[in-house]
Amino acid sequence: MTVDIVNARNEKVGSLALDEHVFGGPVRTDLIWAQVVHEQASRRRGTHATKNRALVSGSGRKPWRQKGTGRARVGEIRNPLWRKGGTVFGPQPRDYRYPLPRKMARGALRAALTQKLRDGAVRVVDALELAEAKTKAAAALLAALGAAGRTLVLDVRPDEALQRAARNLPDVRLVPANRVTARDVMDARTIVATRAAMERLQEVLAS
Repeated sequence: MTVDIVNARNEKVGSLALDEHVFGGPVRTDLIWAQVVHEQASRRRGTHATKNRALVSGSGRKPWRQKGTGRARVGEIRNPLWRKGGTVFGPQPRDYRYPLPRKMARGALRAALTQKLRDGAVRVVDALELAEAKTKAAAALLAALGAAGRTLVLDVRPDEALQRAARNLPDVRLVPANRVTARDVMDARTIVATRAAMERLQEVLAS
């Protein structure tokens, strides 16, 4: 399996051989799903909170005596059965993060990249650099490479000028190759990766 390597003008300048053991296997959608759920859970703020009977405002005095009134017994006006009373077992602030095995995360990334390669959504470039940090220049560079819609740009060490220029492009994300996840890959319509980034990913995913 090989992919074409192009320059900034989308002209073919070479090819990159991809390992069949890395990108030639079946697409494990279950691993992709597990990794996406894991990342979504880690991004949850978890600041939801409800007031129980200890936190809701109101007196703790017994409204009336226990017996002899003909009414139901009650201990305080903050009990959950009354209007404006406390909530029983309501949501409280919590951390939704949980550990995901490294092999599962790498397997999910391998499957996501394999799917994008089969869909023809990956563009491999020899280098991604800008002479000046201009958003217009970054947009023109990506347009020349055929990137449309949500675009994920991968590089081992992203160019500083390109980083600054791409910040103003709402559909473009610039991610270092060592921090990309399966969610990043599946969320993008087009992936623009440098040759160094693809070689680095192939080396890591083969282990």
